[in-house]
Amino acid sequence: MGVATNGSAAEQAPAPALKFLIYGRTGWIGGLLGGLCAARGIPFAYGAGRLENRAQLEADIDAAAPTHVFNAAGVTGRPNVDWCETHRAETVRANVVGTLTLADVCRGRGLVLINYATGCIFEYDDAHPLGSGVGFKEEDTPNFVGSFYSKTKAMVEELLKNYENVCTLRVRMPISSDLSNPRNFITKITRYEKVVNIPNSMTILDELLPISIEMAKRNLTGIWNFTNPGVVSHNEILEMYRDYIDPSFSWKNFNLEEQAKVIVAPRSNNELDQTKLKNEFPELLSIKESLIKYVFEPNRKTSKA
Repeated sequence: MGVATNGSAAEQAPAPALKFLIYGRTGWIGGLLGGLCAARGIPFAYGAGRLENRAQLEADIDAAAPTHVFNAAGVTGRPNVDWCETHRAETVRANVVGTLTLADVCRGRGLVLINYATGCIFEYDDAHPLGSGVGFKEEDTPNFVGSFYSKTKAMVEELLKNYENVCTLRVRMPISSDLSNPRNFITKITRYEKVVNIPNSMTILDELLPISIEMAKRNLTGIWNFTNPGVVSHNEILEMYRDYIDPSFSWKNFNLEEQAKVIVAPRSNNELDQTKLKNEFPELLSIKESLIKYVFEPNRKTSKA
């Protein structure tokens, strides 16, 4: 069965009413996505099958009869990606075998799969120096292999290039307006004893998750850097936190060498080029503008100057 991709549905007959099948019900992004669908009146169902179990996935699709499938499931590790270093088979099963099985089942049913992936597969290098404003593009080959988690994500991204029905969204250091959520990058760094201070591309979910729904409506496929334009450093975020949320907040920095002593696997630091996404969605805010509009202003606890 053919798959209508990259806006092709708009040139054909009117699209059928939307119905989304979402994997990752117990996860952060999966839960937010279901909430967005409910708020917008988009019918949806959560998949019950294990991603690596083809028969279960086919049963889910038969029961839900979706127009699009979203994958927000997978293994990131708890409390962090260091878990993946000692649970390699489990990580491969979920992040590689499971994702590929879902993509293959969806292709056989003529369904676009929106896959929330990661941009933590790159690190600053000579061609993309820190502070240069030169970001990694969608077609660039991943160059970060410091963590097993990132290795599995780079593996599956490369394999998914062979599936014309898949829309791969490279999410990085996700942030939301829910500052109580332990998965929120802001919440994480406010609880650390010390933080590094490196500019990075990041994803404001409050702005970008609705865009992913619009991408499904447009049947967009291929790889997309799914972050807000520009970069922001740890210190810049914590300064905003202090100014908007807690004037008494303070923090300490340490360098990468010191950080390496308290983590198992190195972490990715990079800037992703946002030309492609910005061209498709010109209204997309820069990372610092989006942080203020979607995260810090709604949570403001300090008085305005």
